Amino acid sequence: MVLLKSIPTIEKGNRLIIGIDGLSRSGKTTFTNKLSHLFHKENSNVCVLHMDDYIVERNKRYNTGHEAWYEYYTLQWDVGWLKENLFEKLKEASMLVLPCYDNESDSHSMQNIKMADSCVLLIEGVFLQRKEWRNFYDYVVYLDCPREERFARESVSAQDEIKKFMNRYWKAEDYYLATEAPAKQANIVLKN
Repeated sequence: MVLLKSIPTIEKGNRLIIGIDGLSRSGKTTFTNKLSHLFHKENSNVCVLHMDDYIVERNKRYNTGHEAWYEYYTLQWDVGWLKENLFEKLKEASMLVLPCYDNESDSHSMQNIKMADSCVLLIEGVFLQRKEWRNFYDYVVYLDCPREERFARESVSAQDEIKKFMNRYWKAEDYYLATEAPAKQANIVLKN
């Protein structure tokens, strides 16, 4: 993959932190899995973190009295806690202890993530380049995909809730695009 040639090489004893950013259904997880496989073929230690694993319980992100888009963008994750307990520890910690969200039970269980001294950390998720987290990446890939195409990738039942997309997801995405300019901030933008 040509992309691997543009990513900085990992030096022994160091970690390379790569953010895979993109809006909902832009292909982040699929791309991250392919990139992880390529790094494994290069004999690199790889650790993958999915930001959706670290969202907060429903009562903290729905019906809070704020607009739906604000809940999704600002309250979906405990941004400050993740900055302190995940992002600030990525370069040095041998293990992260993080609350992993379970959608069915709407609860968390603690997850221990071991990281090798020399490894590639792939972090994938929406809104990764928000100002609180942007400076922790060594390299950022932004997957750009038109809204219509991304919406077509949703399940039929999800597509039936277009008002939710318009009021919650798309307004938050528009806010992110306007305030953080993720395509301009990324090291590389891939059309997906």
